[in-house]
Amino acid sequence: MKSQQAHERVFSFEFFPPKSDEGAEKLRKAREALAALKPKFFSVTYGAGGSTQTRTLDTVMEIQRDARFEAAPHLSCIGSTREHVREILELYRRNDIRHIVALRGDMPSGMRGDPGELRYANELVEFIRAETGDHFFIEVAAYPEMHPQAPSYEKDLENFKRKVDAGADSSITQYFFNAEAYYHFVDSCEKKGVTLPIVPGIMPITNYTQLARFSDACGADIPRWIRKRLEGFGEDLDSIRAFGEEVVSRMCEQLLDAGAPGLHFYTMNQSRATLAIWKNLGLKTG
Repeated sequence: MKSQQAHERVFSFEFFPPKSDEGAEKLRKAREALAALKPKFFSVTYGAGGSTQTRTLDTVMEIQRDARFEAAPHLSCIGSTREHVREILELYRRNDIRHIVALRGDMPSGMRGDPGELRYANELVEFIRAETGDHFFIEVAAYPEMHPQAPSYEKDLENFKRKVDAGADSSITQYFFNAEAYYHFVDSCEKKGVTLPIVPGIMPITNYTQLARFSDACGADIPRWIRKRLEGFGEDLDSIRAFGEEVVSRMCEQLLDAGAPGLHFYTMNQSRATLAIWKNLGLKTG
């Protein structure tokens, strides 16, 4: 963990683009509540195959222009072309966006066949650097418990190193509930000479059914003891939230004590759980 202790701590929050006016207002309220914590940036996701491209830009611009916070749009390349990615990069440059989360992404549901001209995240990072130099600060994804489509842990590490070597500045992990997985991943990266910031991705626990579905899809392990406790609460959402806040707060405390360079919260466009965890950790604002 020595490599991570050398980096400045960065705290950030992630949103997804709202699908309705009601959703936009809900997101606005969550953003305003979390803005009081003075995060380094807010990131905004990008749907499969760029399916939320316009909504992503609208959300990013509201954060950057109206709220005056740094915004980091996700940019995925699967199923796209170099020209299309070039257009998006130019659009972001014109709007003074300087921070990007570069991802391979997923093909849109029901679409098969051509993966596009940029098939992997390392190719996207390389393309962004070739097109824009150092204009963008580039985040990439890391998978402490291995990407669900990777053939092996070692191959997944090699893929991560390719993204770093292509020009990534920092990385954000998939969420996890086992701190040991993060420590092992960082140690494995250090052995390969990878020392850039690896910021833990944190998923607050507020809805067990939703969490189990997400976790099964992305390969994030929910330890058996946590699953059993959550199952035991049934539909008691208050108990689920209280237990989730306790478990996630304790893990975050362990991560920070071990030298993690910050935390990135997957907020699900809500603020309550993240604010509670922040308070439990005794973190300052700014």
